[in-house]
Parts: sequence; structure tokens; C-alpha cells
Amino acid sequence: MILLAVTFFVLMLLGLPVAFAIGIAGFSFFATGPMPPSIGVQQVASASQSFPLLAVPFFVLAGHMMNRTGITTRLIGCSSVLVSWMAGGLAQVCIVLSTLMGGVSGSAVADAAMEARILGPSLIARGYSKGFTAAVIAVSSLITATIPPSLGLILYGFVGNVSIGRLFLAGIVPGLLMMVFLMTTAWLIARRRGYGAEAKQPPTFAAIRHAVADAKWALLFPLALLFAIRGGLFTPSEVGAFAVVYAGVVGFLLHRELTWKSLVEALTDAVVDTGMIMLIILFSGMVGYAIIFEQAPQTVAAALTALTQEPVLVVGLILGFLFLAGLFVESTVLVLLLTPIFLPIVLPLGVDGVHFGILMMTVVTLGSMTPPVGVAMYTVCSLLNCPVEEYIVESLPFVVAVVVLIVILTLWPGLVLFVPNALM
Repeated sequence: MILLAVTFFVLMLLGLPVAFAIGIAGFSFFATGPMPPSIGVQQVASASQSFPLLAVPFFVLAGHMMNRTGITTRLIGCSSVLVSWMAGGLAQVCIVLSTLMGGVSGSAVADAAMEARILGPSLIARGYSKGFTAAVIAVSSLITATIPPSLGLILYGFVGNVSIGRLFLAGIVPGLLMMVFLMTTAWLIARRRGYGAEAKQPPTFAAIRHAVADAKWALLFPLALLFAIRGGLFTPSEVGAFAVVYAGVVGFLLHRELTWKSLVEALTDAVVDTGMIMLIILFSGMVGYAIIFEQAPQTVAAALTALTQEPVLVVGLILGFLFLAGLFVESTVLVLLLTPIFLPIVLPLGVDGVHFGILMMTVVTLGSMTPPVGVAMYTVCSLLNCPVEEYIVESLPFVVAVVVLIVILTLWPGLVLFVPNALM
């Protein structure tokens, strides 16, 4: 087990792609361990034999198609009408847009990159500092990790055998609360620095109605997914197929902005993204088997329970470890590798698997917005030509706001479980 961990981190430090670092580390365990390598190959194959995994390529494709249907521009217009009258108006638009885009793209990095290209230059031109602009865009993309359809929640539900439908429902309230916390933080900073509003007064009811009507097909998408799952019309995997059909209908027939050329581009991007994700998933199946064989969950559980038997403290220790791990390892990898370790620890303590999943996804995805290897951080900083040092300083208030929210959600699980308990 030590060889596996050392091999993985050494390969990561050498810059090897994550999927191959996991694969080589996993094979090193079977090549030198008590089991024949053929068992490792079987685990790679068996990891692909999962019906819920069909949701991943479908939602990835739907997200790429949605980004080419004119939905983004309509959501920007809707967000501007709703919140541009507040202090730091454009920054508030970024945060609300991340919330709305979370119901469309399912990817925090994709959302951050899109906003950096479209809204980033406008913020800087209006006097917002580059660091503040990058921080707002990058950290607000974290909302995508909880708002359905989050790809991370799909993977967590697959690995942990937790209801994906309940996870989707549970992500609504935390996502909206995160929007409120980040908007409040941006408002306080904007008031102190004099970042003004874009509109002189709050919108009229007629303006709101017009903006919502213009973006109605985008706003209806996550609602349609939730009602389809709740009503038993589709399984989460079938909902992914429905999402692709929905994106096609909206793009070709309703907005008339999805062309055959852009459809081919969406398919190409989806194939690349799906291939990368599936390689990580398949090789993680082999590593997960090695983790269970070595009884790592029992060892970690014994170490944690030796410190405390209090469920909240155990969850707090785990979340602290996940946050540190998220600083160095991509969130998808952490979900696939660590869910089999930590979920069996918290379940016997009475912690709900859905509640823990929302906390885990939020914490590990936060690593994408923080140094030293935050993917969203580097993506936004490179697109805006913003020094990473300036971003780090400006992002601290937003990161603190997210951490405070995580503490609240940990202490009051009812905030997370209210919607799934009420509807399922």
C-alpha cells in the first residue's frame, strides 16, 4: 500500500497525466503484492460494467451542447437584470451566473473558463482589480459542485452506492446558500472599494418577467431533471440521455443557434472529456480494490475513533484532510479514491451518506480554486493575465465565506437533507 501511494505522488510530481499516474500506481500494487496482476485487470474491466456510469458521458455531452445553444448569453442577461443594481453589480452577476450555469454545465472549471472569457474583461474595464475579478469568477464556480447535475455527485453516488437522485436534490439548498454567502462577501468588498452598481435602481417586475421568460428554457432544465428523477420517470442515467435530447431540442428548434458544425464540436469535446474521466474511473476501480484489500478503511477508522467518538468531530477531521488533499489532487480523483475509505467510517456513526457527499464534494472541489495546483485558479488567472499572488490575496475572503458555510452545513445536516427528505 505504501508503494502504491508513493508511486502515485511521485508520478504526479513528475507531471504525468492523472489517469496514468493512478493506473501505474495501481498496477505496481498488483505486480508486487500478494495477488496476481490479472486481478487488477479484472478490476479495471469490472469498473466499466456499471449502468449509473452512463450518466457521465450523457451529462458531459449535454453540457457542451448547452454552451452552444445561446443559453449562456440568455443567462447572463437574466443575471444582469436580477442583481446588477447591487454594489459590485458585475461581480454579483458572475456569482448568480455560476449558480444558473451549475444547472447546465455540471463542471466548475468549464464554468470558470466561460465566465473569464465573457465577463472577465468587462469587470476589469469597469475598474475591478484583476485579482478580485479572478477570485469572484473562480471561487463562485464552486457552486457548480453542488447544483444538479453535478458530475462529482454522480461519481460519488456511483462509488459510494448512494442515491444520485437524493444527492441532486440535496445540492439545491447548499448551492443557493453558497450563492448568498459569496454575494454578501462581494457586496461588502465592493462597498468598501467603491465598486458601483451597473443599474441605478432595482428592476421592475416587468423587467424580471421578461428576463426570466427569455432564459426560460435554461432555467427549466435543472427543474425538469429533478422532477423527472423525483417522479420516477427516469433513472439518473436515463436523465442524462434526456438532457442530451433536451439540449438538442432547445438548440435546434427553440433557440435555433445549434448548428451541425457546433454539434460536431460539442461531440468532439465530449469524447475527449469523457475519455479522460473514464480512464480515471477505470484505473480508480483497481486502486479502490487494493485499498479495500489492505483494509485501509478499517485502519483509518480505528485511528479516528481512537481520537474521538463524536460524529461531528470525526467528520470535521475527515473534511480537514480532504481540504489538504484537495490542494494537491484533482477533485475527481479524490472522490473516486477516498469515498471507499471515508464513507464506511461515517455511516456507522449515524452520518447520512447524502449529507457527507455534499460536504465532501464542496471541500474537494474547493481545491480547484486554491494553490498550489488549483485548475480553475490557473485557468482564470491565465485567461485574465492575473498574477497568481494577487489572486491568492483577493480570494481569501471568498474562501473564508465558503469554509464558514461548510461548518454550518456540517453542524446542521437538516439544511442539506430537507429537500430530499421532503420529496423522496
